[in-house]
Amino acid sequence: MNTKVTFDPEVHPPKLYEGYKSTVGRAPHKPLVVVKKSLGELTGPLFKDFELGVLDHDLTRNAINEGEPIGERIVVQGKVTDEKGNPIRNTLVEIWQANSAGRYVHKVDQHDAPLDPNFLGTGRCITDKNGNYKFYTIKPGAYPWGNHPNAWRPSHIHLSLFGGSITSRLITQMYFPNDPLFGQDPMYMSVPPKGRELLVSKFDLSITEPNFALGYRFDIVLRVTPFENQ
Repeated sequence: MNTKVTFDPEVHPPKLYEGYKSTVGRAPHKPLVVVKKSLGELTGPLFKDFELGVLDHDLTRNAINEGEPIGERIVVQGKVTDEKGNPIRNTLVEIWQANSAGRYVHKVDQHDAPLDPNFLGTGRCITDKNGNYKFYTIKPGAYPWGNHPNAWRPSHIHLSLFGGSITSRLITQMYFPNDPLFGQDPMYMSVPPKGRELLVSKFDLSITEPNFALGYRFDIVLRVTPFENQ
């Protein structure tokens, strides 16, 4: 049986976007081949049984050292649902990001900005019965990258989510409102306007914690990719 995958051109970016250099070498040149999933891939893992550390969701405290990280403390909170608004519970949400100076804790990142010994830049949590997730972290800084002259990435947080199975992993990015670098970032600009709106978090005073951290809401809809029999 032949199948094809359809994408929403109003939301999804093209696989090849010349302004984003990496896509030139990464974009596929042949049609997608859909491989039938095994029973194990469709049913596991069961993240509700996954053991998390008590500070895995708190990037302001989960470093090995016990000092305070430098930067603006924020709360990132949201709800993970399917297209019909049903909560996706017990799914693993992972984040990684640069520190407040715009540098990752990774050997490949040689940006001339300081590392923060009290900030690892990674965290994880599991959605509750209502599909909610929550992280404490530091607002990431912008950083330069070699895509084009004087290129800088807007402040952003990477997120990894799993839907109903290990094979349905989604990786996306969360941006912050009114970033002046949006128009200069080909990753952001490659996404159609309708899709860009979905990538920008919203400042939310209701989840802001007094005298501690500003709150940003970032709800996520995991869309089931439609398949059509031919």
